[in-house]
Amino acid sequence: MAKLNEKYEAVVVFSMKQSEEEIKALIERFSALIEKNGTLEGVEEWGKRTLAYEINDETEGYYVLYNFNSVPSFPMEMERRLNITDGILRSLIVTRV
Repeated sequence: MAKLNEKYEAVVVFSMKQSEEEIKALIERFSALIEKNGTLEGVEEWGKRTLAYEINDETEGYYVLYNFNSVPSFPMEMERRLNITDGILRSLIVTRV
């Protein structure tokens, strides 16, 4: 029996050391990854925000929220890719209820 899709949201903080074009390219890259492995419900760009604490000598980051549906195994793969991608300061993927 196939597992049902579950709802998730991912908040990703991109490094401000990158150009605007590089940030946009990364946003599109992860949007495409989600669409390939599930259903992308929406992408909200929260924009540049001050971080609560310094991360890698940076005080600001570019925040993006992804809402999506996928099989339960996909968020682990997405998290792995987020962790090995240059230009990403932090990310968090949670299940929506």
